[in-house]
Amino acid sequence: MGLIKIQSFSFLFTILILSSSSLPHRHRHNRRHHRRNSQLIPSIFHPPFIPSNVNGDWVLLHESIGVSAMHMQLLYNNKVIIFDRTDFGASNLSLPQGKCRFDDEVLDVDCSAHSVLYDILSNTYRPLMVQTDVWCSSGALNSDGTLIQTGGYHAGDRKIRLFSPCDGDVDCDWTELPQNLTVQRWYASDHILPDGRVIIVGGRKAFSYEFFPKTMDDNGGVFHLPFLVETTDPMEENNLYPFLYILPDGNLYIFSNQRSIVLDYVNHNVLREFPMIPGEKRSYPATGSSVMLPLRLRQGQEPVVEVMICGGAWGGAYVKALEGEFWRGSSSCGRMRLTDPDPKWVMEEMPSGRVMPDMLLLPTGDVLILNGAANGAAGWENAIDPVLNPGLYRPDETDPGRRFTVLTPTSIARMYHSSAILLPDGRILVGGSNPHSTYNFTAVKYPTELSLEAFSPPYLATQYAHLRPLNQAVDVGQVLSYGQQFSITFTLPFPQPDAEFMVSMIPPSFTTHSFGMNQRLLFLEIVGVERLFMFGYRVVVFAPPTRNIAPPGYYMVFVVHQGVPGHSVWVKIQ
Repeated sequence: MGLIKIQSFSFLFTILILSSSSLPHRHRHNRRHHRRNSQLIPSIFHPPFIPSNVNGDWVLLHESIGVSAMHMQLLYNNKVIIFDRTDFGASNLSLPQGKCRFDDEVLDVDCSAHSVLYDILSNTYRPLMVQTDVWCSSGALNSDGTLIQTGGYHAGDRKIRLFSPCDGDVDCDWTELPQNLTVQRWYASDHILPDGRVIIVGGRKAFSYEFFPKTMDDNGGVFHLPFLVETTDPMEENNLYPFLYILPDGNLYIFSNQRSIVLDYVNHNVLREFPMIPGEKRSYPATGSSVMLPLRLRQGQEPVVEVMICGGAWGGAYVKALEGEFWRGSSSCGRMRLTDPDPKWVMEEMPSGRVMPDMLLLPTGDVLILNGAANGAAGWENAIDPVLNPGLYRPDETDPGRRFTVLTPTSIARMYHSSAILLPDGRILVGGSNPHSTYNFTAVKYPTELSLEAFSPPYLATQYAHLRPLNQAVDVGQVLSYGQQFSITFTLPFPQPDAEFMVSMIPPSFTTHSFGMNQRLLFLEIVGVERLFMFGYRVVVFAPPTRNIAPPGYYMVFVVHQGVPGHSVWVKIQ
């Protein structure tokens, strides 16, 4: 299963204790809604921070970044694009002098930023300028690491925007293409394909899919998908932001509402439909979340493919929430092995109900579930009772009663329009939450959140520092070929008597509305492990065999030692 165990000598060692003076502040100011100017904003402290809590730890990175983090995308240069929407008025962060948007539907002149570029290493951010409304849009990185960002609202609902990573260039910013999408895409989902194109699926009143860039075979540019019509509920929809996964055979798995199919997007045929997931609705606004569980790669074997979906709301919950009645969110999770001869949903219970959760794959293969509310549905003012405790799910635990662990709570409610992503150092970046039609900081139960915080999962606790791989490096440089054998060198802080290693490979996902688009985790097959010196090791692995398993682009590669990942290194597979 990609795990190698080797024997070494046992040594006595002394763990260096971090002094309390070296730890970052956890102080949180009371006011979050003052205007920030457009210079590079300094950090409250300098990360990374190693927590001492074995149930995870929260650190406030910024009291305010000026915008609410509705959408997030990690880039291979260790920066994160964060953006909100433009149609509510001015944000709390100014654009650089001389930059403004004109003739906006709300403001004649808007000189505020609705997007920022966050630098992970320095914990700073700077404003970016979007030209049209990106509200409830979608995105995916292409094979070169450029963000292809699609759709939005009103003037932005057919727009295609690009953001290319850049270092040391304060002028790099959003680019909006002159070509448009074929139809409006609002609440759609995107996925990179094995051939490097991006497929855009669904959206409000958009029962179709299309591609970027388009080819001569695209037949007018849009392809009708009756499945999206069939999964639309009257008055509620419950089919927006469908869950998408590229399968090892190259076809596309699509989940909407309670149903799912496999789509051959080349020949435009539905190849298979799966059983309905029992219980509640799972798609926006009865919003649940989903991951494809890790693919374990072995030469000559097809990997087992299993999807997992958690949370959501009963049909009717959205309408009732509009009337001020907040139904309990779903506490159920379903797992289904798509590769079984007769796939069926296997249901489990979370420790608590949750609507609008975020599900993230951790380098260990575990699943982190965080954010959201206990009651209601997605939408403005449609939910109450934030769920502050993340949950850790261990999919390989044989005892179902031991799979979930409740972790340390945050103090910040992350409700509608919040987001979370995995960072290269193993932390989780968390931001957003704005369940209001405008920015609202006073006289409301759940104020608009402009803050940014980081959650360190249990594997980053100080108690496990002696297990953490350090100084990771890939012998072939940054670029890999499919099926290539390569090695990763690293050190351990202290010699280990029983060293066990796994190597995981994770692409950066685009996260919004409780779904990490393009999220997947590959456990690479380990050929062997060599001990180089007392603290140094080399692990030899096979790169993913095909583009269907790993669509081309940038990935984080983590070495995991006895359940503790090191800092990842970036590779590009092509």
